[in-house]
Amino acid sequence: MSDIRKGPIRRFFGAIWRVYRGFRATVLNLLFIFIVAIVLIAVFSGKDKVKIADTAALVLNLHGDLVEEKRWVDPFSSLVNQGLGAAEDSPEMLVSDIVKVIETATTDNRIQAMVLDVSALRSASLDKMQRVGVAIESFKAAGKKVFSHGAYFGQTQYYLASYADEISLNPMGAVILEGYGSYPMYYKAALEKLKINTHVFRVGTYKSAVEPFLRNDMSDAAKEANIGWLSGLWQTYKQDVSSRRGFDMTNFDESYDALLQKMQAADGDTAQYAINNKFVDNVATREQFQQKLIGIVGKNDKHVYNHVSFDDYAKYAVPSKAFVNPLTSKVAVVVARGMIVDGSAKAGTIGGDTTAALLRRARFDDKVKAVVLRIDSGGGSAFASEIIGQEISLLREAGKPVIASMGAVAASGGYWIAAPANEIWASPTTITGSIGIFGLLHTAEDSLAALGLNVDGVGTTELAGLSAGLPLYQGLNSKAKDIMQLLIERGYTEFLTMVGSNRNMSLDEVDAVAQGRVWTGSKALELGLVDKLGNFDDAIAAAAEKAGLTTYDVQVITQELSPTEQMLKELFASAKASGWLPQVQATPEQQMLQRMSKQLRQDFVILNQFNDPNGVYSYCMTCSIN
Repeated sequence: MSDIRKGPIRRFFGAIWRVYRGFRATVLNLLFIFIVAIVLIAVFSGKDKVKIADTAALVLNLHGDLVEEKRWVDPFSSLVNQGLGAAEDSPEMLVSDIVKVIETATTDNRIQAMVLDVSALRSASLDKMQRVGVAIESFKAAGKKVFSHGAYFGQTQYYLASYADEISLNPMGAVILEGYGSYPMYYKAALEKLKINTHVFRVGTYKSAVEPFLRNDMSDAAKEANIGWLSGLWQTYKQDVSSRRGFDMTNFDESYDALLQKMQAADGDTAQYAINNKFVDNVATREQFQQKLIGIVGKNDKHVYNHVSFDDYAKYAVPSKAFVNPLTSKVAVVVARGMIVDGSAKAGTIGGDTTAALLRRARFDDKVKAVVLRIDSGGGSAFASEIIGQEISLLREAGKPVIASMGAVAASGGYWIAAPANEIWASPTTITGSIGIFGLLHTAEDSLAALGLNVDGVGTTELAGLSAGLPLYQGLNSKAKDIMQLLIERGYTEFLTMVGSNRNMSLDEVDAVAQGRVWTGSKALELGLVDKLGNFDDAIAAAAEKAGLTTYDVQVITQELSPTEQMLKELFASAKASGWLPQVQATPEQQMLQRMSKQLRQDFVILNQFNDPNGVYSYCMTCSIN
């Protein structure tokens, strides 16, 4: 009887297993075919397919965010997502690639003009756009014209467009220059509704990184500090744009009254408003702009002006793999971009161990004579920052000068890793300082109680369960809070001491400009927190000079990919460049939702990356602009 019963059951599960195996085989076969197709595309889509007319325009069609180091993205996931038509999440472009493309085009006799297409440019700090702008100015100095045409210019897009000889706007277009602001999201009321208790330990009047978890609005101290550096950036923006466009700085509208008055004068016509304000030179449809360029560089068989896109021209200008001359002396560049976390991390996040390993490679490479640490970070783990700082000190002890070059942001932990360098160079618009530390812990004892959950037990000491996260469920007692505050105060003193010893300042002098306050690079120079103002190239030249080098190569030291990662990366790049993978553009509604959710996701991603072994952080959460 049992055998009879087992027969149908066995057959039933056997059938399920056969279906599963068939399904698995089908999926694997399809995946194999997909990868083979990508390989074939990569093999047969070579540089010979890029044709450039004898007279052509370089279309600098920038898209996504301008960065100095691309964040690591799993190439296989990117390949599959793009193949399925999913939009690339937060695309990025290397500033160094853009500069190289422009420099190559400057000496290319076939390239007679440049078209700045900034419609898909998302975000870029002033220092990055200024670096691109230097290359554009050299292009213009070679007698070549630069044009920009678009339907909408936001603040970032317009800053770069202002380098053009001529800006034209679609008749239905607009130029909106709103100024800079910092508007974090605040969670105090939401956490109270969830019965989550927030425990904060900090030092510094202006250390506002944890305010979003303690308040429902920005404190007066934070407003005072933030308006200081925001006003500095806005002043630079206005000075740069007005000088290039040839109008007065009062031309910028900073109140609704002023904007309303000018819009009324233009009868609500945003394009006419832009003309009246001298933001643009003329109004033109796409076809009119097309004909203008045809008159300059001619047209192709598709009846559009002769042109080459950024991606296509980059195949000639930017080598797929940098050649390292084994005979020359080197100025090594290590990029530290993103949040500083303990341990290892992929590019786009600064792992304490990972970045220290890159610096160590430079220390033991006999051809490397000096190092530039390029920083674009609001900080993070205090422990990881110290690990990186120790490696910088070892480089100096080995006789290799280190120049810290600050990009858009080098604050809190970003300043921590800069301080041990021989010299600190900053852009006038760099956001730096924020010297202070804090500890942050959320406990859920009230939430659990509301759900009828409890954690209880016994231990051999009062400390038992600490490493297992018991305070998360039971809360922090007063003595534990006192201990944590003591650790934070000690950490702040160590931060001040480290800065003071490296900057030849007393503790009182450092404390006076610390307290978590944020400064622009220009102000930081006045306060003695940086040595020189200059760009990335200036920092490289300074490093070479300190090492006594007259001839040298610049070598960027990066994390090494595994053979599999490298293969997939190259396949993805080839397939994308060939145009086989779809480029999906978000709708206006999707873009609005993305902006609404960006801050929320960003804050909680940051919280998820807080992994300092001592729970001590030096991070500037407000060092970003809207």
